[in-house]
Amino acid sequence: MKRIQIALFLFMSLCFTGIAFAEEAPAPVPDKGDVAWMIVATVLVILMTIPGLALFYSGMVRAKNTLSVLMQVFVIFSLMALLWAIYGYSIAFTEGNAFFGGFSKLFLKGVTPESLAGTFSKGVYVPEYVYIVFQATFAGITPALIVGSFAERVKFSAVLLFMVLWFTFSYLPMAHMVWFWAGPDAYTDAAAAEAAGATAGFLFQKGALDFAGGTVVHINAGIAGLIGCLLIGKRIGYKKEFIAPHSVTMTMIGASLLWVGWFGFNVGSNLEANGIAALVFANTLLATAAATLAWMSAEWLARGKPSMLGAASGAVAGLVAITPACGFVGPMGSIVLGLIAGAVCFWAVTSLKNILGYDDSLDVFGVHGIGGIIGALGTGIFASPDLGGAGVYDYVANAVGEYDMMAQVISQAWGVGTVVIWSGVVSLIAYKIVDMLIGLRVTEEIERQGLDTTEHGETAYHL
Repeated sequence: MKRIQIALFLFMSLCFTGIAFAEEAPAPVPDKGDVAWMIVATVLVILMTIPGLALFYSGMVRAKNTLSVLMQVFVIFSLMALLWAIYGYSIAFTEGNAFFGGFSKLFLKGVTPESLAGTFSKGVYVPEYVYIVFQATFAGITPALIVGSFAERVKFSAVLLFMVLWFTFSYLPMAHMVWFWAGPDAYTDAAAAEAAGATAGFLFQKGALDFAGGTVVHINAGIAGLIGCLLIGKRIGYKKEFIAPHSVTMTMIGASLLWVGWFGFNVGSNLEANGIAALVFANTLLATAAATLAWMSAEWLARGKPSMLGAASGAVAGLVAITPACGFVGPMGSIVLGLIAGAVCFWAVTSLKNILGYDDSLDVFGVHGIGGIIGALGTGIFASPDLGGAGVYDYVANAVGEYDMMAQVISQAWGVGTVVIWSGVVSLIAYKIVDMLIGLRVTEEIERQGLDTTEHGETAYHL
């Protein structure tokens, strides 16, 4: 009898142990390859901004304003990194409503080395700190892009105050609207998917695709730049005096660093080192090369000579256009997008700019705004598997879903329209607030002397 009781006891113990093991599934462990890649990608995006964007912009201004542009990009990046840690990450990437996140992770509350962030594959995670710092670099470069539109004529203090307002009320809501969702593991069945979708950002719910920031970064910054240069007015001597880049060499170096760093920007947005990451890498390379040749060819035909400045600008236009599309289109689609972006952005910074008569100093709207719109809308077309695209993954079916091109283009248009209106309104209000509080523009005397000595007490070159 005792043997039977012991046997029953052991049997029941094993059963309960099995139930406990079944209930306590092992916590996911991030793949070291993914983690290592994301750290490298984050460093590459920092490289895009400092020194890449800083050099690209500073070479295009006059020598007397070189340091002012370098300083603006460098300090904006630093300021945004702190704001991101204090409140930006929480507002962008925690659950709130369709437009704003919450305050549960202010000051990165609750984030530890053990906390995880989801990727785009079920059961695959990366450390949350890696995701935080990767997204911080996006928050840093986006406001810095705007300074090119009003370069050479705005107070340094005004630039910083505007960026704090714009980051808070334009960048963070757009990041939340486009990129916040519950993650793939929440999509177990149709009912769960519907519940999870209801907590996502506004444009995510609309089905808008933006792999690495066409709307969040480029159109957002481009519209802010356009509003800025219209409100602030033209540089003294614009179209009357000779205003040319003081160092195309510096601009070429900056453009090259942007191109290299952009692989971190786009490929890193996949959050994993896998086949999709390889596709994104190929698309980023090919679209940029195509746009370089398209801009150069358009300029050669229109002006008789191909310029280094044009080739560098074309490369950036291609990088911008492929950004929202890079994980959804195929290589041939990326080439077509690059060709279109290079030619159309050349037209925008020459003909359109002259027709409308605005002084966008370094063509932020013409390259980032127009290029971002081309890429965002083009994503809806070239993501189609019929055109070699990767389509859109259905996490309930765990397979690529059926593709409706017209529906996707409409979703993309929702993204474009929303960011144009949102960024436009926020930018207009922010510029007005800054102008009332401290004034936006430097005096005519300071502008003629140059911002390097008057704003920073330094000169880039000692002759």
